[in-house]
Amino acid sequence: MSVLGGTQKVQRFDRYMLSQLLVLFGFFALVLVAVYWVNRAVVLFDRLIADGHSAGIFLEFTVLSLPAVIALVLPISAFAAAVYVTNRLSNDSELVIVRATGYSPWRLARPVLAFGLMITLMGSVLAHVLVPASIEQLRLREQEIAGSVSARLLREGAFLHPADGVTFYIRDITDEGELRDVLLSDRRQDGREVTYSAERAYLLRDEEGPKLVMLAGLAQTLDTRTQRLSTTNFADLVYDISALIEPGKPKRRKLDYIPTLELLTKTDAVAEEANDTPGEVLEEAHMRFQGPLLSLVAALVGFAAMVSGGYSRFGVTRQIVFAVFLLVLIKLVESVVADPVRADARLWPLIYLPSVTGLAMAAGLLWRAARPFRPRRRAPEDAATT
Repeated sequence: MSVLGGTQKVQRFDRYMLSQLLVLFGFFALVLVAVYWVNRAVVLFDRLIADGHSAGIFLEFTVLSLPAVIALVLPISAFAAAVYVTNRLSNDSELVIVRATGYSPWRLARPVLAFGLMITLMGSVLAHVLVPASIEQLRLREQEIAGSVSARLLREGAFLHPADGVTFYIRDITDEGELRDVLLSDRRQDGREVTYSAERAYLLRDEEGPKLVMLAGLAQTLDTRTQRLSTTNFADLVYDISALIEPGKPKRRKLDYIPTLELLTKTDAVAEEANDTPGEVLEEAHMRFQGPLLSLVAALVGFAAMVSGGYSRFGVTRQIVFAVFLLVLIKLVESVVADPVRADARLWPLIYLPSVTGLAMAAGLLWRAARPFRPRRRAPEDAATT
């Protein structure tokens, strides 16, 4: 009966520790995502708003970039949660009490393992589904707005250069869409510069593309070779601005949003399409498995490093620094194996070397925690002689 009661208590402790890990993971993930999102949002704001796009486009782009940011912070958040929870349980003597029931560090690592598997599953969904889909949609939206007439031309009080040798200026835009005091300078033809100015203008679109209709204006043509200037007054003039708007050219697909199954089964065809090497294609495919695995590895390494240090009156700073060092070492291994895989696709198993290294580290630390070092006692005769 006592054994059954002790087992139930430990199982309750597993659920308690798992809940603590999930709560702290959510906190750290939220903080890190917010930090990364702010940095990303600042760059997007400067690029999109400065180009005349609306706040809705800005919000859409930031939302589409969130899945990649979340996938990036998952291993760090899992590591931080494991270290923080283990440290708190140790300070509150809860780990000591549970270990006194006879459970080893291997057994106590079970909730951490379950926690790591849950985060790995979450990261796998992001890596294989949400991140490629969001990146693909982001690329499509970037291509669509690249040819936006309103974003590239309709800006008040600014001299715009929508193409080489072209300057466009609008003093004011009314609520009805009328452009006031328009200036258009076209210097694309060698030896000839044409400057159009009009009191009013409208942007229209027909089957052939966008047109600028200028009313009550003046066209000034300068022959740069002879320096002769000729002027022409016009009541209305239609100027084709389709050449000023960059058309959405079909772009080749990028590896970061091609489905994982296609990367694995059609490696050579994808490499040719994306203008990459087969090694780069397989690296992208297997990194979608390796990336989520790092969450499991980071959680186990953080927990193992904390429980292997034992008690110290100087606190757990040494264990935390050691855990961070191990995590950095795993990332170094990840960076070292990248170049060989890109050069030779047959070396793709090296992609998983960081996870294997991290799991080996965690296993070694748990073994050390289960068999702590004890100084050898001196024999009685040795003590008597002293």
